[in-house]
Amino acid sequence: MVKYAIVADIGGTNARFSRVDLDTLALDHVVVYPCADFASLALALSYYRNEQQLQDIAHVAVAIACPVNGDVVKMTNFHWQFSITETKAELALAEFIVLNDFTAVAMSLPALKDGEKIQFGEGSADVTKPMAVLGAGTGLGVGHLIPTAHGFIPLPGEGGHTDWTAQNEQEWFIQRYLAAHYGHVSPERLLSGPGIESLYLALAAYQGLTVEPMSAAAISQHALNGTNTLCSAVIAQFFASLGALAGDLALTLSTFGGVYVGGGIVPKLLPLLADSPFRERFEAKGRFTDFNRRIATYVVTAEQPGLLGCAVYLKQILAS
Repeated sequence: MVKYAIVADIGGTNARFSRVDLDTLALDHVVVYPCADFASLALALSYYRNEQQLQDIAHVAVAIACPVNGDVVKMTNFHWQFSITETKAELALAEFIVLNDFTAVAMSLPALKDGEKIQFGEGSADVTKPMAVLGAGTGLGVGHLIPTAHGFIPLPGEGGHTDWTAQNEQEWFIQRYLAAHYGHVSPERLLSGPGIESLYLALAAYQGLTVEPMSAAAISQHALNGTNTLCSAVIAQFFASLGALAGDLALTLSTFGGVYVGGGIVPKLLPLLADSPFRERFEAKGRFTDFNRRIATYVVTAEQPGLLGCAVYLKQILAS
């Protein structure tokens, strides 16, 4: 049985690598590199193995922020693209598994400890039922997880690129504003770092304000500090739209195992979540409001859920 493997979580900005003990799922040798420092994933992975003196480890699982549909992988929000089979041969790997980043996060859900998730709102979770996960960062990731008698089946998807639906006058204005700039308005156009920046400009226009662009980090900090009413309105709209999408995911597969919010943005905004419209919009599904009210919602606070999910997935593959 393989003892150690390397797992990686590749986002649009950073590449995270770790060694994992497949017996305990313990992570060590965790390193984060800016993707821009490397011309390719193969170079980044080779550098990590050499730097950490892990050249003897030949089993690798990588989560990456893009669809994985075949041998050629092309990132959505970064320029890396590669062939899985060619990379495996180039690095002389015994196993090289590549999965969508939120497929990996979905696989992490059953392995999360109580201290690595925080529940918001009512509802309960049955771990034998389907689960959903979504998370905002550089982009918006979405996935589901189906428990079976022999492990878990992750369902990858690109739900962040479906149609965003406006539900009130303010959101109709946002819809028109973003459509004028981008054409298609997906949930990712609002629920991401760039989305927060677009929401800031859209809400300023809705309120008749003239503003200069502001970074997502600055908008979030103003909202946390309560020092800018427009920024506070932006984050309130962000949480409203996030809750509505989370509720849609709950309905899609009856996720009585819970709906989990990951990504880099929401954990930083936790102080604002309880008083936000998130849970109200999660439950506001007309005749199915009571249905969604029974489903638990959590924020994932684990430091490296993508790495953990890769480890769980690789362990399950090797065991089968």
